[in-house]
Amino acid sequence: MKKQLFEKLKEAMASVLPVTLIVVLLQIFFPMPINMLGAFLLGALLLIVGMCLFTLGAETSMMPTAERIGSQIIKSGSYWVLISVVFLIGTIITIAEPDLQVLANQFSTINKWVVILTVAAGVGISLTVAMIRVLKRVELTQVLLAMYVLVFALAGTVIVSNPGMVPVAFDSGGVTTGPITVPFLMALGIGFATVRGGKSAQDDSFGIVGLCSVGPIIAMLILGIASGVREVSSGAEEMIIFDSFVDVLLSFGHGFIDCIGEVAQAILPIIALFLLFQLIFLHLPKKNVARIGIGLIYTFIGLVLFLVGVNIGFMPAGTYLGSAIGSSGVSWLLIPIGMLLGFFVVMAEPAVKVLNKQVEELTVGAISQKAMLMSLSIGVALSLGISMLRVLTGISIWYFLVPCYALAIELSFIAPKIFTVIAFDSGGVASGPMTATFMLPFAMGACQALGGNITTDAFGLVAMVAVTPLITIQIMGIAYKLKLKRSTEKTEVLDYEEDTGITIIEFDLEDI
Repeated sequence: MKKQLFEKLKEAMASVLPVTLIVVLLQIFFPMPINMLGAFLLGALLLIVGMCLFTLGAETSMMPTAERIGSQIIKSGSYWVLISVVFLIGTIITIAEPDLQVLANQFSTINKWVVILTVAAGVGISLTVAMIRVLKRVELTQVLLAMYVLVFALAGTVIVSNPGMVPVAFDSGGVTTGPITVPFLMALGIGFATVRGGKSAQDDSFGIVGLCSVGPIIAMLILGIASGVREVSSGAEEMIIFDSFVDVLLSFGHGFIDCIGEVAQAILPIIALFLLFQLIFLHLPKKNVARIGIGLIYTFIGLVLFLVGVNIGFMPAGTYLGSAIGSSGVSWLLIPIGMLLGFFVVMAEPAVKVLNKQVEELTVGAISQKAMLMSLSIGVALSLGISMLRVLTGISIWYFLVPCYALAIELSFIAPKIFTVIAFDSGGVASGPMTATFMLPFAMGACQALGGNITTDAFGLVAMVAVTPLITIQIMGIAYKLKLKRSTEKTEVLDYEEDTGITIIEFDLEDI
């Protein structure tokens, strides 16, 4: 365990330090108050320790738990039991997602719990669709095409009467797949696919996160039509100013109290689900239960530290930097600086670590963590550049989302299947708490300084972060396919370790 902890600490430092260094260097041109800088640096330290503990805990508790639950659900003979349980799991896990709480608090004209319950129901329905897809062996591209046709049909209706609701709806699809839901949903998918088996089991291990990112968009667009709300206003608060370093410490203290409650609310439903399945179906040995319990403690502590760091340390810094650059005479610098920050910010997303490791393990190194991270970083950098362009010009997000999703769907018919399912999962994973609490405030601060409309110009950033990886990872897959055609090696055996519980799969590389 000590060796694992040390490795996770090194990974966390490599993820967080680049962003920290960029912000520190920006102090030369756009200096922030010394107390705010101190809060940012303290937040960076909490991020490193929190990410280290969270990823270790997720790997030893949440993912094994969800995989076993998924295996047991799929073994049930009743479709109504399957549908009911899966919908309930999707809804409960989403309600507990801290990222969703952050988004729901941003609006003054829509009740917080209306947003949360609407989004949660959307995830519950999407998770049910994903489970049925695995059982019926339906191609992911077919399901995604049908769902996105519905998305843009609804969005076309909403944008006429309430243009502010469109970026909000698409942002909701990104924030639901955060640090709690991603490890759980991914492992749930592995449990589904492993029990069902078959040649496509590897592909079916992915795709659930991608589908669960679409349901909330549909649900929020329907809410926009049904509620009759004609305007969505931002409930963004004034930028936090620290009067002294004592004020910084007090803010972190209050942050700990708030986050402990939020994370407990997020973790308790998972514990309840595990205990219920343990008593009825699993009957795991006490040693395994103890290991899962210790992992959940690591997850709890890590997520608390991480969220306190981003909420108290990174959010004010992001808002201040965006405002400072936006109000300067060189506001165009928002685009290159936003792209640079976006390239490195995605490395600090805790769920990205989980996804990249899972991809490398399930493909036995054919798709490496390094390649995945580079594709995600490039995609997020592009999305931040587009988002900053929107802040500067006020161009509607509609003109970017439609062609981006159209291209992503088009690529899904060309790219290898495994890259397509991974790409659609990656879109949701990339838009996590770092995006919601650092890059979104960065855009909001810049938008306020430029006198723009926060709802229509700044919101939508999370949605752009969620869509660009769909393109970059599938392009990587096409390049990988072309490279294989030049190779003389025709087949490869994916030889998984016995203790992973994953079925050994053999396939022809020409058919990838």
